[in-house]
Amino acid sequence: MRPEPNNKELNNTERDGSQQTPTIMDIESASHRHLLKLGLVAIVVAATLPFIQRPSQIKSDAAPSIGVDSRAVPRERTMVLETRADSPTDVCTRWSHQSAVINGTLYVFGGQATTEPGQTGNKWNNDFLSMDLTKSWQISTPSLIGLPQPSGPPSVSNGFLWNSHESVFLYGGEFSDSPVDPPTAFSLWEYNAMSSEWIEHTNSTTSSGTNAQSGDQSVQRAAEGAGASVPGLGRGFYFGGHEDTHTTEGWSNQVARIYIKSLIEFTFPGYQNSQVTSLSDKKAAGSDGAWRNVTDGGAQDSAGFPERADGLLVYIPGFGDQGILLGLAGGTEDTFTQMNVIDVYDIATSTWYKQATSGPTPKFRVNPCAAVAAASDGSSYQVHMFGGQNLIPAGNQTQYDDLWILTVPSFTWIQVDQDNQPVPPARVGHSCNMWDGQMVVVGGYVGDQLSCDSPGIYVLNASSLQWATGFTALSRDTDLGSSDTTAAPGSESNSRNWVSNAKSNPFNQQPAQLANSSSPGGLEGSYGYRVPDVVISVIGGNARGGATATAPVQAAESGPLKTGGPIIYSTVTSSSTATATNTSGGNSNSGSGNNNNSSGPNIAAIVAGVIAGVLFIIVCYLAFCAWLYRKRLQLYKRHVEMSQQAALNEKNRPTIPGLVPTGAGSSSGGSNDCRIWTSSENTSGRGISKPDNDWGYTEANRTDTAGQNSVDGYLLGRSSDDSGAPEDLLAGNTPSFWGTVLAPRRSLRVVNRD
Repeated sequence: MRPEPNNKELNNTERDGSQQTPTIMDIESASHRHLLKLGLVAIVVAATLPFIQRPSQIKSDAAPSIGVDSRAVPRERTMVLETRADSPTDVCTRWSHQSAVINGTLYVFGGQATTEPGQTGNKWNNDFLSMDLTKSWQISTPSLIGLPQPSGPPSVSNGFLWNSHESVFLYGGEFSDSPVDPPTAFSLWEYNAMSSEWIEHTNSTTSSGTNAQSGDQSVQRAAEGAGASVPGLGRGFYFGGHEDTHTTEGWSNQVARIYIKSLIEFTFPGYQNSQVTSLSDKKAAGSDGAWRNVTDGGAQDSAGFPERADGLLVYIPGFGDQGILLGLAGGTEDTFTQMNVIDVYDIATSTWYKQATSGPTPKFRVNPCAAVAAASDGSSYQVHMFGGQNLIPAGNQTQYDDLWILTVPSFTWIQVDQDNQPVPPARVGHSCNMWDGQMVVVGGYVGDQLSCDSPGIYVLNASSLQWATGFTALSRDTDLGSSDTTAAPGSESNSRNWVSNAKSNPFNQQPAQLANSSSPGGLEGSYGYRVPDVVISVIGGNARGGATATAPVQAAESGPLKTGGPIIYSTVTSSSTATATNTSGGNSNSGSGNNNNSSGPNIAAIVAGVIAGVLFIIVCYLAFCAWLYRKRLQLYKRHVEMSQQAALNEKNRPTIPGLVPTGAGSSSGGSNDCRIWTSSENTSGRGISKPDNDWGYTEANRTDTAGQNSVDGYLLGRSSDDSGAPEDLLAGNTPSFWGTVLAPRRSLRVVNRD
């Protein structure tokens, strides 16, 4: 240790302004500057990381990948129409409308509505409404917003809204009968939710394909059919329905209504479909999409497959290569479809099959609504069917308010006990959509039971099977939270454990079934759903899934239900990819379907992950260096304090912990005490002077050279120090944060030797 100046020299040095010993304030100022630099580095890292992690969108004319950031291929816009006044939200009753959900927004179009009790005419409309399902609301004040009424799409009811991940497509519907509004030529109307524009697709014609009619036939409008959307595959389906003078331009009123049993398939623009001839060789559908009319698919061509209208069509993933469709309920003016045998359509082969059910069977009915929820592991799917009506006897129809569940794959019907619940009034012509594990019911014709049913929106908690007083939003624009799949809407831990991210899970899938670049993932809208006890008692398992009934109770005779089982997803941990295993050899896809354009590893995600990992290591290292720097700075402050006090001390006996007399006497004191005083520290860190032995001598700490390793004859150090190593390492220089970053070993030696 370099000798410190005495008091006189110290004063002269201060006056000369040179070689001043750093003060505590100087050290603290330097410390603040280094901490400020560290804070700036942390801010830069935090601000840069989100941009590094965000995958770049690749512009391509190929079919889009099915994933969180998937988009349809760029396409040329056709006719874009101007909008008019906002649609009214305050109506007396609303029914026979069309609805669909796009990434957390429920859209409702057209249908029939009354504004006062007893209204008999002017009920058809093209009102366009939206409802935000990413926010909670009460059924008495739902978040219903009136969007501008379009000038092009006609006022129709009993059509269907298909939905992709960016648009809804209005197909079919019938025109007003009071007053009579003659139908116009068919056009498919698309509303792009990204640009808020309506687009007209005209002159639509079919293409030939698997089990389909020959191509180049004009697509006609039908009404009262059953529709289903499969956005993961990029397709919409419309089953059955009718055509008459209120649906088809130029239809003579002398020609009776005809009922249909064909299945119309529409491939969304930018998506692939290997079963359509015009899309062979992995071509993507053009800006107007691609149409196919399936008429010869297996059981569809048999006598036991009747025409029907006013039925249901629901999508179930996990069976076959692309999932299955179930045709339920419906009928004609004279006959009805029983529900003890279900029509099953295998999407991948364009073939219809029959499947018998078990359990008590619901009464036949027309115009009920249905929505499906998936178990967390995909071992079961519950079809919730509510309401509908019996048309017999004519003119005295009976509306229903019962709730049924068809659980798949066991194909067992379960009637839900609704006693002591606020069940909505019996209704028909309503719509149901599943989101956040809750079924949102909109509108419905309630007969003469009520003068008005306003606002006419209800919510069923599909996990508890209880009718709720409001919708509980589980999807919020925050980070993806806990993967605890035991939480459910309305539970105490709901807000803590069920926080979905509209960006990382825009399709509202179960955490183990999220879409990725090679798979569309699981069923959309099921986030937060858990299997109810009444279903578990029938199919086994638990709230997360684990159903033991993995095949129909009435054994399947053919099709994917005979050759394969459901896709089982792992629910051990939540991840951004769907990890699936197949319980049978029937299919091998790792999602709900095959998108025909699967790709290899996601290079962008890998690179982003590596960069994020490197940045994390850097941040951890800087944090360690900051801790090390603070420790070293504390030692240096104490060292400077000790040095300054030693220079000003005129007493012989040390008063600062760590100062040891190095000679037989002192130049400033009169004592002849020859004992060598050392310092030891108690648990509070204070030095206590004591002799090293009974005689007070510590020869090992003696120095024979006056002033060497001492200050005014006192050795600066602890009795445990062997050579004053910490002071040598400090070297009289103020510690630097960047010096610590570049040479952490030196600082670590100082801290360890302290």
